[in-house]
This record gives sequence, C-alpha cells and structure tokens, in this order.
Amino acid sequence: MSSPNPLVADSRSNERWKFFRDVLVFELKMLLDNIRDFALMPVSLVAALIDLIFKGRRQGSLFYQVLRWGAHSEEVINVYSAIQAHERSEVNPNYTVDAVIARLEGVLVRECEKGGTAASIKAAMDRAIDQIQIEASGSHERARDAVVRVAEKFRTKLDPLPPDRDSES
Repeated sequence: MSSPNPLVADSRSNERWKFFRDVLVFELKMLLDNIRDFALMPVSLVAALIDLIFKGRRQGSLFYQVLRWGAHSEEVINVYSAIQAHERSEVNPNYTVDAVIARLEGVLVRECEKGGTAASIKAAMDRAIDQIQIEASGSHERARDAVVRVAEKFRTKLDPLPPDRDSES
C-alpha cells in the first residue's frame, strides 16, 4: 500500500489555511465596512445640511468631500479582495443600482415634462419596473438554477449512502 503523497496533503493544508484566513479577513473587513457605513450615514446628512445652510465654493462641496472620503475608505478596506485571484463575473451595467435609478428617474422626468397626472406617472413607473423585471428574469432563472445545482452537489456529498441502502439497514 502506498503512503499518501506529502506534497498533495501539504497543498491541501495550505489551501485550507488560506481559506480560513480569507474567511476571517473578509469578516473583519465586513465589520469595518459596516462601521464605516454606519458612521457615514449621519456624517453625510450633517454635511448636506451644512451645505444647504452655508454656501461653499460650490453647491454640496462638504457633502461631496464626505463621499470622496467614503469612496477612498472603501478602496482601502477592499472587502472583496480575496476573489481578485479568481475569475470575476461582469456586472451587467443596465442593472446596477445607479442604472435602475437613472432609468426610473428618466421615466419620472418624461412624465412630469408631459404634464402627467399622478395616475399616469404611477402607471409609467409601473411599466418601467415591469420591464426591468422582465429583462432581469433571465438572470434570475440562471441564478436559481445555479443554486439548485449547488444544493444538489451538497446533498450528494453529504449523503454517504444512496437512498436505497438506507432502507436496508
């Protein structure tokens, strides 16, 4: 009988410890990120209020300074750095939060410019939201299918005996 290859075992051990490290670092970064976000909420509101009361070099200069600080701190924390070595999926630019808000905002502006009533604006917004949901449903189906496949793999790996053997014991 051959002994297990120490290089393979060492490689698995290194991967395991790298994984543990990545989990711990991710959790720490998430904590820092959430503390930063929690602090930015009132700070950004106070900055916006100050900008409304006192005119700076330009409208909202203090608020945008807070946003720059927040963006910089997000880059410094870099919550998802553990996946930089792995392939990343591209985000569809049509379905980012900014893109969806811009799309709905465009519908609202067009309806207001046409002199729309509250009912016509609501109907136009409903149509736009329905359209976004229809367009995104393909991604939803792919995501659901991926979750089902992963769950099935876990089920087969966690269940050491085939179902027919359970009834025999």
